[in-house]
Amino acid sequence: MAPGPKAATPGLLDELWPREGEDLCWLSGDWRILQRVDGHRWSLDDLVTAWFAARQCATPPARTLDLGCGIGTVMLLTAWRFPLARTLGIEAQEVSARLAERSIAWNGVGDRCHVRHADFREADALDETRFELVTGTPPYFRRGAGTESDHVQRGPCRFEHRGGIEDYCRAAARVLAPGAPFVACESAGQDARVAGAASQAGLSIERWREIIPRAGKPPLIVVFSMRRSGEAAPRTDDSPLTVRDLSGRRTPEFNALRTSMGIPDNG
Repeated sequence: MAPGPKAATPGLLDELWPREGEDLCWLSGDWRILQRVDGHRWSLDDLVTAWFAARQCATPPARTLDLGCGIGTVMLLTAWRFPLARTLGIEAQEVSARLAERSIAWNGVGDRCHVRHADFREADALDETRFELVTGTPPYFRRGAGTESDHVQRGPCRFEHRGGIEDYCRAAARVLAPGAPFVACESAGQDARVAGAASQAGLSIERWREIIPRAGKPPLIVVFSMRRSGEAAPRTDDSPLTVRDLSGRRTPEFNALRTSMGIPDNG
């Protein structure tokens, strides 16, 4: 039996099943997510961000927000992990927002999960609602830093078409409930940029953890939590999380992470 809240697909509605160029993939427990075959796919950074975010919450959040939610991965992982939370995702790419809406419907959680098709940098994209948890997975590269894919979704998901970590920090600072964390990820080696973005937004880094894809390799990404300056504890740098050992097998710690997020150990 799959762990966690059950999917409640509302009948075999044609509009919820994969269309041409899409597939329906396992996410957490028996929840699934719609993705384009040639577009943006959910990945390690989404999983570790949602997992790390859950660990920063002393009590289950009543309301969560995912900035730039894409196809809804972190939003849905968070909703699965906190089955009483009301979750909101904001996404500027219409194709991604519509996929997220259909995944919400497929899992039968439209009563508490919602997507807003908007650019969160715009003044009217966010209202006065305050959130006990805010998450984000910003694109990793500035425009011009590399060759962008011409596949649907992929360019803006990896390159900063609509801003980077600075914009995410500013938006998060506007809507954090008192004492609430903002949790995000960034490519490794961007420590100074992340610290500067936090400071400019009136936030302070509280926890920081590097993610190593395979033993012996350098860190690939980092996940971190921030709170408003004055509410954050002194910064703690956790020991790196290694995803696979030297032989390529998942490490016990990463398997435990997967299990906590409803993903079975299938080797």
